[in-house]
Amino acid sequence: MSRIVFLNGSFLPIEEAKVPFMDRGFMFGDGVYEGVGVLGGGLVDNDAHLERLERSLREVRIPNPYSRAEWTRLEQELVRRNAMTEGFIYFQVTRGVAERDFMFPENVVPTVAMFTQAKAIVDAPAAKIGIAVVTVPDLRWKRRDIKSLNLLAQVLAKQAAKESGAQEAWMVEDGFVTEGGSSSGFIITKEGRLVVRPLSNAILPGITRKALLALSKDAGVELEERLFTVEEAYGAAEAFMTSASTFVLPIVSIDGRAIGDGRPGPITRKLREIYIRMATAPRMAAE
Repeated sequence: MSRIVFLNGSFLPIEEAKVPFMDRGFMFGDGVYEGVGVLGGGLVDNDAHLERLERSLREVRIPNPYSRAEWTRLEQELVRRNAMTEGFIYFQVTRGVAERDFMFPENVVPTVAMFTQAKAIVDAPAAKIGIAVVTVPDLRWKRRDIKSLNLLAQVLAKQAAKESGAQEAWMVEDGFVTEGGSSSGFIITKEGRLVVRPLSNAILPGITRKALLALSKDAGVELEERLFTVEEAYGAAEAFMTSASTFVLPIVSIDGRAIGDGRPGPITRKLREIYIRMATAPRMAAE
C-alpha cells in the first residue's frame, strides 16, 4: 500500500503529491515545520508541539492555516490512513506560492504538507547500546528558537557525523555545546546532576526536553540549566539526547572518547523509562 500524505487539504498517495514550482519553501526555505512522535497509534505531547508550531508561525508572520483541533484531527487521520502504530509524523507550513521576490507576497495561501515515518522508538537498538556523537562548529543563524525550514547547517553537521561513523552531531559555539543536529543535548555530572543549556535564541525549545526536565524533577534528579563546554562533556558520567523521534537516547562516546564506562548510564536509562511511561500513559488511559 502506498504511503498516504496530506497536501493542501487533500489526503493522497505520496506519488501524486506535487508542490508548485514557485512555492516559497522551495525558493527561500520560507516556512516552518514540526514533528510529533507516535506511540500506540497516539500522538505524544501533541499540544506542546502545536503550541511551538503556533509560535514559529507567529515569529515568521505566516498565518496559521488550522486551529489546534483541526491540526490534531489531520494528524490522527494521517496516522489512521497509514495504519501506523509507532513512529513520527512530520508537517510543514510555507508562506505559499508567489513570484520570486524577497518581500512577503500579498493574498497567498500557505502550503501545508504532512507525512508519517514508521519506526521503532521504544525498542530501538540504539537505546540499548547508545550512540556516538561528534562535535562540529555551529554555523546557524541567530534565531534557532524558530523551527524553520533553513536546515542546511544541520544537514552538513549530520553528514559530518555520518562520515565519522557517528549517529549525531553536537554543534559548538564559543566552546560551548548548543544542541544536536536534530536533538537537545544533556550531560550528567559525576555528582549525578543533570545539566542542559538554558533556553534562548541560540537553541530550539525542545518539546521532549521540556517534558523530560519536568519528569526529572519528579524523579529527584538535581537539575542545572547552564552552558557546558565540550571538555566538560568529555568528562561527564553520562550523556544523552532527546527528540520527538527518539525520546531519550544514550550517548556513549563524544569525538571518539568514551563517556563514563562507554555504556548507557543508570540515570539516562531511568529517565528514558520514565519518559516512555509518560508517553504511554495517555494511550493506556484512553483504552
